[in-house]
Amino acid sequence: MSLLRQQSSSRPQPNTLPYDLLVKLLLIGESGVGKTSLLMQFDEQTFTPNYITTIGIDFRSKIIDFDSRRVKVQIWDTAGQERFKSITTSYYRGSNAIILVYDVTDEKSFQRINYWLKDIDKHVTDDTPVIKVLIGNKCDLVGKREVSYEQGAKLAEEHGLNFYETSARAPNLAKHPVNKIFEITIQNVIGQLFNSLPLAPQHLISLTKEKPSRQGKCCN
Repeated sequence: MSLLRQQSSSRPQPNTLPYDLLVKLLLIGESGVGKTSLLMQFDEQTFTPNYITTIGIDFRSKIIDFDSRRVKVQIWDTAGQERFKSITTSYYRGSNAIILVYDVTDEKSFQRINYWLKDIDKHVTDDTPVIKVLIGNKCDLVGKREVSYEQGAKLAEEHGLNFYETSARAPNLAKHPVNKIFEITIQNVIGQLFNSLPLAPQHLISLTKEKPSRQGKCCN
């Protein structure tokens, strides 16, 4: 059973509900690696092969009940193009978790993870704890793979990142389904903020989806 459960439609609209804690997750990586596809798979359990490229920034927002506290989770989807770099980096600060995504069928996108890590270091201060997650997307495209699981795991270990391989297109074929990756990351963030790791799965309940801000979508 999912750690996050959809709330009844009889509940009040989420944008009218107060919350006790704001959790912010940021998706970064090169254009075309599947950031928006991962977000859509988590949020709506859907996959569309032809997304319009994200322009600047987009986000989804959810309300979670946690130990009698209402937690608002914002997941920000950033554009990977260089011309939007100034917009993207402005969202580093205040993020509780930064999820770096590469395409296992595109070695260049994997090599660029080091660039994104250096960019994070420039904009995230040491006094602000940030959980960093590395995701290798499109692992279902076995015949097109250019980056091995071992390469991803090694890079993650070198930089102290949580590492997962998944597929937004075929989550059931992945060792780590998209939903589970997001749920674990949200758990870890809330646990860090509440200083109560590890968390029991039943602490994350009652999911409500807010109306997203749509400024464009990223290609898969």
